[in-house]
Amino acid sequence: MRHRKDHRKLSRTAAHRRAVLRNLVTALFEHERIETTVAKAKESRRLAERLITFGKRGDLAARRRVARFVTKPAITAKLFGTIAPWYAERQGGYTRILRVGPRLGDAGETAYLELVKSSEQKDKERQERLAAEEIKTGQASRKAEKRAKAGAAAEAESEKDKPSRERRKGEPAAPGRRRGRTGVKTG
Repeated sequence: MRHRKDHRKLSRTAAHRRAVLRNLVTALFEHERIETTVAKAKESRRLAERLITFGKRGDLAARRRVARFVTKPAITAKLFGTIAPWYAERQGGYTRILRVGPRLGDAGETAYLELVKSSEQKDKERQERLAAEEIKTGQASRKAEKRAKAGAAAEAESEKDKPSRERRKGEPAAPGRRRGRTGVKTG
């Protein structure tokens, strides 16, 4: 029976377990979605939800309590300024665990631990992502235009060099150097 057994030990010493959970929770608040094992995700979820509740409280004592646990001051500010207001109307259930499947190396059961977001937040993020993509594609199209101009200039320059190229057409192409299994060029 598991009476009065409060948490998973995660096969670590107490200090190592605390350090792992601090890093996982900090990464969750920073990236809003992390991939880890199911056991670590379940333990991290307990602590993350507790810290979000402190963030919703928002007083000085709560801020100090969170700062004691979260490893980066910028992430503490993000928790109180950005993440906690998302859940002002929500009474718990701030995170979700999505099982991914076995890990390739050791077949450990992996899962995503992510912050739950409302549909409005998801729509807003999607619009921001699309706007960023449009800016990026605009820059990419400008780069493509520059490449095309550079290619045209190189082609015009190669026209001057044409007789030497024609001479080489009849000769067989030299074999290229290939890489062996070790990655070292051979030949």
